[in-house]
Amino acid sequence: MSDPVGADDLVYVAQAHVPQKEIQADEEKKSHLPINEKETAVVSAVPSIHDVHDDGREYPTEEEERTLRRVSDTVSWTAYTVAFVELCERFSYYGTTAVYVNFIQQPLPAGSTTGAGYSGQSGALGQGERTSTALTTFNTFWCYVMPILGAWIADEYWGRMRTIQVSIGFAMLGHIIIIISSIPPVIVHANGALACFAVGLVIFGIGVGGFKSNISPLIAEQYKETKLFIKTIPKTGERVIVDPAQTITRIFLYFYFMINVGSLIGSVAMVYAEKYVGYWLAFLLPTIMFGICPIVLFFCRKRYTVTPPTGSVVTKAFQLWSLALRGQWSWNPVTFYHRCQSTEFWDSVKPSRLANKPSWMTFDDNWVEEVRRAVKACAVFAWYPLYWLAYGQMTNNLTSQAATMQLHGVPNDIINNLDPLALIIFIPIMDQFVYPGLRKMGFHFTPIKRIYVGYLLASASMIAAAVTQYYIYKLSPCGDHPSTCDEAAPINVWVQAVPYVLIAFSEIFASITGYEYAYTKAPKNMKSLVQSLYLFMNAISSAIQQGLTALSTDPLLIWNYGFVAVLAFVGGNLFFLCNLKLDKEEDELNNIEESAYLGRNAGEPGKIEA
Repeated sequence: MSDPVGADDLVYVAQAHVPQKEIQADEEKKSHLPINEKETAVVSAVPSIHDVHDDGREYPTEEEERTLRRVSDTVSWTAYTVAFVELCERFSYYGTTAVYVNFIQQPLPAGSTTGAGYSGQSGALGQGERTSTALTTFNTFWCYVMPILGAWIADEYWGRMRTIQVSIGFAMLGHIIIIISSIPPVIVHANGALACFAVGLVIFGIGVGGFKSNISPLIAEQYKETKLFIKTIPKTGERVIVDPAQTITRIFLYFYFMINVGSLIGSVAMVYAEKYVGYWLAFLLPTIMFGICPIVLFFCRKRYTVTPPTGSVVTKAFQLWSLALRGQWSWNPVTFYHRCQSTEFWDSVKPSRLANKPSWMTFDDNWVEEVRRAVKACAVFAWYPLYWLAYGQMTNNLTSQAATMQLHGVPNDIINNLDPLALIIFIPIMDQFVYPGLRKMGFHFTPIKRIYVGYLLASASMIAAAVTQYYIYKLSPCGDHPSTCDEAAPINVWVQAVPYVLIAFSEIFASITGYEYAYTKAPKNMKSLVQSLYLFMNAISSAIQQGLTALSTDPLLIWNYGFVAVLAFVGGNLFFLCNLKLDKEEDELNNIEESAYLGRNAGEPGKIEA
């Protein structure tokens, strides 16, 4: 850990790299910022050396921005270490949760003390499908509520790295408690094992939430460029624009790729551990894999670029928003909406427009623009619960659906691994061929357009699931109650490949782009918080799913899938219509000048905090 650096030292170091005219402009800008006596500068708007042309780089003109092909930049090796940490964490998460449905729903096999089913059905607690759906949905809800707490602590107090480390401790404790619920002396007592499992679930979710909201900003901030620049490809002589936004897209594509490598290996391995050894091993192996995370982070800690916490950032964002709302209220909701959407809404509270600035306004005009951009991003996220509702069917209902079909020796909870398998195959194809091909054709496949396509594919996936369920009811010996039938419906379980592959493609367009959008549209000192709000949409979706639990049973499952398909389709179209204007502002939003924000000093910018 480096020694504390004072504000004067930071300014001196920054000035050594910035032309005198820019220093004077920066000093003039800072003179308008009231500084609280208890605060010192930790995030400054020191212009990058890439803002000037004597750095040897060529920057595109407006004409070149419209005509030259855009490519992504190279990525630092530290980003790959973060991706590996995410792989280990997702191995542990999905490896553990992959067996939840059978662990909760199915009874302990006769004579078994481990839950292993061997040639039959694995199980443990015997609580039924409705309880299984309720608990797995709660797990998803809890794991996506907790990121808000983790993000707030990271952005305001501890910083990303310390928050991740503490979260790993909570998740490890949760893992251990879940293991205890599955050991032979405990698992034979269903009620006691269920109580132990529930406690582990809650503690595990706290750790998962704190980890999730901070790991994705950590990988993205290992890439430092913020401005477009031109380079010439040596082999062809073609002049292209290196686009930081395209680079962030690539980073999150491979971040998601690593998520699904971990998910696939963890899920497949643990399903077979469940089937042939027992639940204690299915919960133990993910815990061991999770133990690799703190080791990698410890050895790379001095190499990471991490934005330090600035303190009171959330409070100031709300104070700014409250100030902007003054004089805008109207009993007419349409009038109020249009006032809030006008450019004057945010322009009126820029420090340069206020003669008497409040003492808490320790930032410049550009930070106001960043907050405005973040608010717009949150409006985009507001539609995501309808998407996640379709995605969430994989974790419970589709797994239960597989159990009513002909498995041919394959465990019912292994089929959903078609989703991560499809992602592992198609993410590199999208990155290397599809996206570059679209750019060469001149098609600007913006985040809003990608997300919209994701909604439509999610809807198509649910239509496929509804059709499959219709034929299960039609062909099952037990009619529309196949889940209670000893004999499976004469349908090969691999027909579920259709909904799973469609969901996988939808994730490439909607889920990955959501991570990217949350990072690129957030203020530098609010990356974790905005990321957590994106993740929170999963929690809202889980709450909605709880309301649909009544449909998650025979003979209503066709209605369940059909209703979710309609919601995803309608939600996707409304999402696109409401964000058409925002789609046209994409380049403008990505090129806001870096802001100045004065806050509590928590470490040296650009270095890892304690």
